Amino acid sequence: MGSAAGARCRRAREHSRPWPGARSRHARPRERPVRERDYDLWIGDEAWEVDYFLHENPELKTAAYVWLTDIVAWLPMPNLGERDAFLTADYNADMIEQVERFPRVRDRAIFIGRPEDVVPGHFGPGQPEIRGWTEKHYEFTGGYILGLNREDVGDRAAQRSEFGYAPGEVVCIASVGGSGVGVDLLARLMNSYPAARALVPNLHMIAVAGPRVDQSRLPAIDGVEVHGFVPDLNRRLAACDLALTQGGLSTTMELTAARIPFLYFPLRDHCEQNFHVRHRLQRYRAGKCMDFDEATPESIAQAIKSLASQAVDYAGVESGTAARAAALIAEVI
Repeated sequence: MGSAAGARCRRAREHSRPWPGARSRHARPRERPVRERDYDLWIGDEAWEVDYFLHENPELKTAAYVWLTDIVAWLPMPNLGERDAFLTADYNADMIEQVERFPRVRDRAIFIGRPEDVVPGHFGPGQPEIRGWTEKHYEFTGGYILGLNREDVGDRAAQRSEFGYAPGEVVCIASVGGSGVGVDLLARLMNSYPAARALVPNLHMIAVAGPRVDQSRLPAIDGVEVHGFVPDLNRRLAACDLALTQGGLSTTMELTAARIPFLYFPLRDHCEQNFHVRHRLQRYRAGKCMDFDEATPESIAQAIKSLASQAVDYAGVESGTAARAAALIAEVI
C-alpha cells in the first residue's frame, strides 16, 4: 500500500508545478460541456485542474463559480527531504498568487468544516499562516458534510438484522476505499483475523475490496467474508461494532458520526491523510492511527481487542452542514 501510493503522491507534486500546462490540458475536456449551453452556476468540488485552468484563463469564466474543498495547503512529508519541502511550498505559493491576483474567479470558496479543522502552520517559508489565510478567503460550513446523518440511520438492531449480523457477534468491517492501492493493507488486515479471533472469540470480519481491488490478490482466510463493491457501505459501517480502514476523510468521518471504534492507516507520503485528516480526527478524539509499515497481524489483533473492549468518547459531529453549504451556494446565483 505504502510504496505504490507514496510514489504516486510524489509524482503528482513533482509534475504539478514544473508542467502547469498539463493541468490545463486535463481541464480542457471539462470546458466543452459549458460551451455547449449556458449555465447559471459552476461548482468545483476539489476540481483542482478546473480551478487552476480558470485562474490561468479568467476571461473564459461565463457563470458564477463556487469552489469547495476540505483541505487547503499541501504539506511536505518529513522523510522526503528538502525537494518535497520546496515543491509543496512552491505549489502553495502558486495557488496563493492565483487566488489573490484574480479574486473574481471564485465567487465563493467554501471550506467543508470549521476554522479549527484547518491544519496549523504556514504554507511555506515566508508565506502566510494557513488558518488565517483560509479564514480570509473562505466561508465555512461549520462541520463535515456526511452522506448519512446519524438520525437517518434508523434502529440499530433492525439494521444489523437486515445485514445478517448475528446477535452477540462483534462485527468488524475492513475497507480500503474505491481505488486499488489498498490491496496490501486489506490483505494484512485479513491476515490479522486469526490472531484477533483468538483474543475476541465472537469476532466476525467482513473485508470490502471495493470495485478496483483484485480479489485474487487477497489471502483466503477461514472465517473472513470478502465482498467487492458494496453500495450501502456507510449504512453497514454504522451498524458494525468496529472498523479498519485507510486514512480517507469521508469514511473516517462517517465512522466518527456513527460513533464506531476504528483503526485507520494513512497512505505513506500522502499529506492529506497524514496531516489534514489526522488533524481533524484528533479534534473529534476519533479513531486510532496506525502506521502500515510497522503494523503486524499481531499488533493489529491487539488493537482490535482494545477497540472491542472500550467505549468511544468522540466529540459530537455537527449537523445541518449540508444545508449551510447549500445556502452559501444559493447566495451567488
